[in-house]
Amino acid sequence: MNPAESKVFEQFRGDLEAVERKIAGEIDPGTRAMVVAIAVFVLLLSLILPHAGAARGLDVLAFDTHAQDEHIGLPSRVFEWFVVIFGIGFSSLALVTRRWALAWVAVAGSAVGSVFGVLSIWHRQTPGLGNYHGAGPGIGLILATIAIVVLTFHWLRVVWSRTALQLEAEERRRIAAAEKEEQDRRRLFGDDDK
Repeated sequence: MNPAESKVFEQFRGDLEAVERKIAGEIDPGTRAMVVAIAVFVLLLSLILPHAGAARGLDVLAFDTHAQDEHIGLPSRVFEWFVVIFGIGFSSLALVTRRWALAWVAVAGSAVGSVFGVLSIWHRQTPGLGNYHGAGPGIGLILATIAIVVLTFHWLRVVWSRTALQLEAEERRRIAAAEKEEQDRRRLFGDDDK
């Protein structure tokens, strides 16, 4: 490249690097986007289905009289909040914005939510204080647990799959930064002739 072309190229280097960084921060869920969207829809549906006995998922979130009558415990309440915040909220945001960081938050929250979902089912199947036997897990709780486990699996696959183009661009950016640093060091110390 001659010096004139090099100068013109240098004008756009910042723009090119910004575009590369933007692309590196994005995800492409591909066909998994449909599975994630269906899982989010199932999580939304689970909020209106019975969680346990007469208590629906929304009742558990609000911890109203239906939830209190069914003796809904802390694992179920925490699980429902994880479903709403991470399973529905961050998953929807990550799908719409295609941001890698939001997808990581969604997968981390969904993974913890999966544990609480299984714990909630187990909690509904064990006797409570005073040998209280309440209603077992409802269809809403079971569907939500399955959906958040599916969501966790698919988000993991999405955030760990970096395209070859993204990896190559990242490597080129590292090499260019190292070369620039070496040029600056040589210029500062007067070693330009090497």
